[in-house]
Amino acid sequence: RLKELEVAELGDSGVHIQMLAAPINPADINMIQGTYAILSSLPAVGGNEGVGEVLEVGRRVTSLKPGDWVIPATTGLGTWRTQGVFPEETLLKVPNDIPVLCAATLSVNPCTAYRMLADFETLAPGDSVIQNAANSGVGQAVIQIAKASGIKTINVVRDRPELPKLVERLMALGADHVITEEMLRKPEMKDIFKSTPKPRLALNCVGGKSTTEMLRHLQPKGTMVTYGGMAKQPVMVPVSAFIFRDLRLRGFWMTQWRKDHAQDQQSLTSMMDTLCQLIQRGQLTAPACTEVPLQDYKAALEAAMQPFVSSKQIL
Repeated sequence: RLKELEVAELGDSGVHIQMLAAPINPADINMIQGTYAILSSLPAVGGNEGVGEVLEVGRRVTSLKPGDWVIPATTGLGTWRTQGVFPEETLLKVPNDIPVLCAATLSVNPCTAYRMLADFETLAPGDSVIQNAANSGVGQAVIQIAKASGIKTINVVRDRPELPKLVERLMALGADHVITEEMLRKPEMKDIFKSTPKPRLALNCVGGKSTTEMLRHLQPKGTMVTYGGMAKQPVMVPVSAFIFRDLRLRGFWMTQWRKDHAQDQQSLTSMMDTLCQLIQRGQLTAPACTEVPLQDYKAALEAAMQPFVSSKQIL
């Protein structure tokens, strides 16, 4: 529920920020449901992502000043609020000349997309990637980041009433091919591989049958990275895929990457710089968003939990 709280004391190393925008992501809802790998100690403020403007800083704060824009450097910050005071090290400065919705949706999905494209296979211009749930926040970021690097994308989505509209939107972002899950089994897939090489990398956030079908199209020794399980079904892999094609199955969780690289500021900074430059050049845009005033959070949560959602709710 919405509550009025006193803003905490600033202290020497605190940063007082006013939140500008904060999205509702599936992981936020899973945390509230108690089914996520991280749970906040209660009482807690929801929201793991967003952008705020610095109002005031403690006298020991060196990296930030009033007027700067910041996003969370860690999970569990609690971004669904109007204001808050946070320790300096929990915040990352971002350029304040990028669109507010790009900044608000920067720390989870584009970072996940960037790391999965960079860390598992060495991809060169002309190579291809296949992904399911291509209309998700990560999926849209994968399309754009791949396009900027000259990598082709084969994008799988669920069949739905508004399919032509969705296909058009993903193609406008730079998708090379958009197909439905049913198409994965059909002989027409051969036509795609006349113009596009078979992918060495598959990105999976669905699980179940769609994932098994997607694996068929990977090159031998290719890698499938799983970062979500929207179908709530296990990943099933035929034994032959391991023996005769030596496929690799990996997992990725952005929160864990941040923990593993906590001492490695360089890799975080270079990723953020790259993503912000893509935004500034117009090569990476925010996913389709619906902006909702904070007091209407109930309606926003309802909308975020509907099936076939193509728009991210932003408080």
